[in-house]
Order: sequence, then structure tokens, then C-alpha cells
Amino acid sequence: MSGLILAVSATVGYAQTAVVIQPEQQTLIREYVKKKPLASITLPGLELNIGSKLPETVELHAVEVPDVTYQYVIVDGRTVLVDPGTREIVYVMD
Repeated sequence: MSGLILAVSATVGYAQTAVVIQPEQQTLIREYVKKKPLASITLPGLELNIGSKLPETVELHAVEVPDVTYQYVIVDGRTVLVDPGTREIVYVMD
């Protein structure tokens, strides 16, 4: 029975981490990133999954887009939105 409770807890935790970025916000973020290009970095051993934490050594950058409180970094050519408080990946843009 404890396995069932653990599975439910994991699902609830995941739901809290998932972030919905509206299409219009995605467009604004893409335009901002194009105007403020960053060098792409490589993080060996880190999978770009929602909830993965970036190391403290990775510099995060503000996204100056209305209603977006996340910061970003470019990893392996992909824009990654990160919660600056927890350093967790909240969204990966292709």
C-alpha cells in the first residue's frame, strides 16, 4: 500500500512542477532570445527534463517578457526556462 501512496505523491509533485507557456508567450520568448543571443552550453550527464536541476555554476539570464518570471539558458541549442529560486527546469523549447 505504501507504494501506491508514493506513486500518487510523485504524480502530485510532478503536476506542481509542470508549467504551461501560452503560445503567445512562447513567441515573445523566442523573439527575446533571438534579440539577446547567448552561447549554447553543454551539461554532460544532465538530461533536459522538467524538474531537473541546473548546477549553481550555470549562469541564468532574465527573460524580459510580461508575465514570465522564469530565467533562461541555452543548453545544446535549446532554450531552457528555469525557476531561478529552485534552479529546476520548468520548460524546454525546441
